[in-house]
Amino acid sequence: MSEFRPSRLSEGLPYPLGATWDGLGVNFALFSASASRVELCLFDSAGEREIERIVLPEYTDEVWHGYLPDARPGTIYGYRVHGPYEPEAGHRFNPNKLLLDPYAKQVIGKLTWNPALFGYRMESGDDLTFDDRDSAPYTYRSCVIDPAFSWGRAPQRRTAWENTIVYEAHVRGFTKLHPAVPEPLRGTYAGLASAEITSYLSSLGVSAVELLPVHTFVDDSYLLEKGLKNYWGYNTIGFFAPARRYAANPDFAFAEFKEMVAHLHASGLEVILDVVYNHTAEGNQLGPTLCFKGIDNASYYRLAPDRRYYINDTGTGNTVNLSNSRVLQLVMDSLRYWATDMRIDGFRFDLATILGREPHGFEEEGRFLDACRQDPVLSEVKLIAEPWDMGPGGYQVGRFSPGWAEWNDAFRDTVRAYWRGDEGKLPPLAARLTASADLFAKRGRKPWASINFITAHDGFTLGDLVAYNDKHNEANGEDNKDGHSHNLSNNYGAEGPTDDRGILDTRLRQMRNMLSTLILSRGTPMLLGGDEFGRSQKGNNNSYCQDNEISWVDWQGIGPAERDLAEFVRKLIMIRHALPMLRRGRFLTGAFDEELGVKDVSWLTPSGTEMTEENWNDGNGRCLGVLLDGRAQETGIRRVGSDSTLLIILNSHTDTVPFTLPEAVGGARWVRLIDTSDPEGEPLALRDFGHAYDVPARSLHLFVLQPTRTPHRDTGAERSFQRVVQAMDEASTKSVRFGFD
Repeated sequence: MSEFRPSRLSEGLPYPLGATWDGLGVNFALFSASASRVELCLFDSAGEREIERIVLPEYTDEVWHGYLPDARPGTIYGYRVHGPYEPEAGHRFNPNKLLLDPYAKQVIGKLTWNPALFGYRMESGDDLTFDDRDSAPYTYRSCVIDPAFSWGRAPQRRTAWENTIVYEAHVRGFTKLHPAVPEPLRGTYAGLASAEITSYLSSLGVSAVELLPVHTFVDDSYLLEKGLKNYWGYNTIGFFAPARRYAANPDFAFAEFKEMVAHLHASGLEVILDVVYNHTAEGNQLGPTLCFKGIDNASYYRLAPDRRYYINDTGTGNTVNLSNSRVLQLVMDSLRYWATDMRIDGFRFDLATILGREPHGFEEEGRFLDACRQDPVLSEVKLIAEPWDMGPGGYQVGRFSPGWAEWNDAFRDTVRAYWRGDEGKLPPLAARLTASADLFAKRGRKPWASINFITAHDGFTLGDLVAYNDKHNEANGEDNKDGHSHNLSNNYGAEGPTDDRGILDTRLRQMRNMLSTLILSRGTPMLLGGDEFGRSQKGNNNSYCQDNEISWVDWQGIGPAERDLAEFVRKLIMIRHALPMLRRGRFLTGAFDEELGVKDVSWLTPSGTEMTEENWNDGNGRCLGVLLDGRAQETGIRRVGSDSTLLIILNSHTDTVPFTLPEAVGGARWVRLIDTSDPEGEPLALRDFGHAYDVPARSLHLFVLQPTRTPHRDTGAERSFQRVVQAMDEASTKSVRFGFD
């Protein structure tokens, strides 16, 4: 990199924020409402030696800016920001600290924990002291990029919500142990883009990959001291730059990330990012000064009445202040960048209640939620909220604005408890099976707003949910005190691994039960990566710090039973796609429609009669039939539907329950599609109305109504039935492509 000449510096523009290459030079713009001076620090091509400091010459609308015609893509830089160091007033300026550009598209170097990273004398433990050591040798640098990228013919994915099945995965952990991925690419963006991985995901039938955080993040010092890392990545410091640690070529992480997105799109998969805008890696008043804290602490963070301290609704030390218009702009600019330049199809927002929290509490019409709703770019992508935080009134499931989907932990807890055999679970189970209308059926929201899940990255995997009564987080170094203790799990006779065939069979059946409940329920299913073959984390339900075999997917440990489970999941997904009744965009009411002569859903007892209040109140009731009438109104247009009529029977009893199959209008008999007690049993088994069907202990059964043949007329119900038959045939002739033998 050539030496810069200050005489060539000009005022530039206060927009766009960040470092922007225009083909002739680079415009630098940094927001700080309270700074007295901003210095741009330029480094040599290795990013090691600071070669020049340039004072940004102009200040417009609280933005410091300047233009360097000598700068090019690859220019390495940082900022030093001058201003008052007055923690009691909320100001923590310290020009001895090199600061990352909040808009940096590429972050280089690494963070080495050192007392010089702190704005105060860290050894003293007193944040009112002032530290004059230079942090540059120990911290990140920003790097100017050329954003040009040829996307070729890779189409932008736009899967309708009702057809969406989300698959949550970790970039590193998903491919780190995959034997068919070239070793240099394992654990990287390029590895996830490999043909072996994209082929596997598309053959499974999921429609979207949701990646745990990929924004540049920090490994906490206390974890490194214990030989651990921040594996999940919920410790963001750069909202625009993909993490270098996941790149096969770290110097081109942003390009490699784009290539990954292109390959996933070409395989028919959307890409959703788990994003963390609620807090940063700078912690509380005793945390380091890496970026925002040194640029304008009082603007970027929510401060307590005693402005020396931080509001901590996140449990991580600080809370990003989205009530500030420039901070809100930062988040919106970041989201638009990922949605446009990086072609991301959706976002899952960590602790999203904070994003809708104003100084007086959560608001459905909060600034951030309103901004997303009206934004012409973000209103077109998938927006998923984790609808809780650790602050007062933090639990807000079902209260987000129209257009948002939400993680539904009520689905998780109810389904876990029901299949475990807990008492009194039939009423909540009925609600969860039908997209939790009690939570989401308001303001025109649709069933897809409920993101249904049994497991996620946080908590037990599905395999561990049926293998452990208690968490086993000893490897985290916190005396097993971390992680949730309320797991609603059951080991079915042995804690952890066992050779007992009876226990193993029960565990497999229970996994099939929960997977079937997930895929066959209305709402949007989310599958944790590896659950389709019963992946284990050895009982660790808080693997946030385990960047090792505990968290990595053990592909070579997949045996015949695990393959069969994955094939079962594939069949479930194919059936879901073939049955529109499972995916309709209307909430079920259970009320009889006098005009159409149809009741959309009927809840049945084992005798085949409709549930009464007494039945619902029976705490020992553990068997339920769900009759979904395909003739029910499909949309807002008043007309009879033409989909297949379905019957789902769920039995969490430990004994067989005889179930009388009900008569259904327009049908000849019932055809069984799924039996979780016998997944390899006779396909398309026929059963007559009134037949006393034995429902084995702990099992789920799906039937489709075979319509009565109509002479000289091909009805919609008949066509729907034939699609299901074809899906079953395809399920028996195709298989999941693991990419290795």
